[in-house]
Amino acid sequence: MLLWAEVAANEAGNPIPQEAPNPFGFGGPMFIWALFGLAFVMLFILPGRRQRKEQEQLMASLKPGVKVVTNAGIVGTIVKMKDGEDEITIRSEDTKLRVLRSTVARVLGTEDGETK
Repeated sequence: MLLWAEVAANEAGNPIPQEAPNPFGFGGPMFIWALFGLAFVMLFILPGRRQRKEQEQLMASLKPGVKVVTNAGIVGTIVKMKDGEDEITIRSEDTKLRVLRSTVARVLGTEDGETK
C-alpha cells in the first residue's frame, strides 16, 4: 500500500520525502550502544579483574614475619599461619589477634625493617 502511495504522490508532482542523513555516521544507534558497552567493560570489569589479581598476589606473599595492615587499621606482624586455613595470627605490640587472611589490606615489609 505504501508503494502505491509513493507512486501516486510522485505522479502528482509531489516530491517523495527522503530520510534525513544519519547524524551518527556509520552504524547509527547500534554504533552508540557498542561504544557504551565498550566503556562499561573498560570502566567496571577490567579494574575489578586487576584488583582481584593484586589481592591474590598479596595473599600469596603472606608468610610469618611479614608486617601487615588490616582493613581495620591494625598494624601487626604475622606470627602463625597454615596453608589451607583462612585465619592467621598477628602480633601487635603485646597482643596476639586471630584475623582472616582476607582482612589484610597491605603488606608493609618484614619485621627486620625491609619495606616493599
